[in-house]
Amino acid sequence: MIQTKASFLTFPKIQPSQFNLSSLMLRVGLTGGIGSGKSTVAKIFEVLGIPVYYADKAAKYLMNTDEELKKAIIKHFGEESYTNDQLNRPYIASLVFNDKEKLDLLNSFTHPATIRDANKWMLQQTSPYNIKEAALIFESGSAEHLDYVIGVYAPLPLRIKRLMDRDQITREEVQQRMSRQIDEDIKMRLCNTVIINDEQQLVTTQVLQLHERLLAMSKQ
Repeated sequence: MIQTKASFLTFPKIQPSQFNLSSLMLRVGLTGGIGSGKSTVAKIFEVLGIPVYYADKAAKYLMNTDEELKKAIIKHFGEESYTNDQLNRPYIASLVFNDKEKLDLLNSFTHPATIRDANKWMLQQTSPYNIKEAALIFESGSAEHLDYVIGVYAPLPLRIKRLMDRDQITREEVQQRMSRQIDEDIKMRLCNTVIINDEQQLVTTQVLQLHERLLAMSKQ
């Protein structure tokens, strides 16, 4: 098993009383670096009856259905961006994969559209709290629309191994993907609480404990 010392865990976390919580429902973010296992954590919350908005999946859908977003993409990336009214993903990927400036430009259109869609979705939910799962909670500005943010942490060597095994890619390709996200320790310090997914501690137990805490917070 891979072991590590997570230095960010020594930093105090923000307490619920410091938040201006929604009077209707607690809006919770769930984030973590690529390979951290945040989707696995999200699925556990779903088993507990908590609705989860998957931002990455939603963004892909919106790129094909949100007319304002489509117009922005076509304007800045060309008519080739769509084929038969569907996003030409290989073409877009070829433009932004190794060009941070173009990737940031694409995100500047996609993130606001996803935030609007997520906010609309949250208003339609009836559970005590709901969750928005997204890799770029802080980078996209989504955190401003949330009451509480959960981080999912896994040691870097374990994250690299997971991605290499899952996607059948090289270590260099994994590291290239990771370089597009903010430092993991910084991200975890920005979260209000952290779930450790290091294959040594039980994730389900941590989620169950957090679930009870969030239910209590939603009643305040």
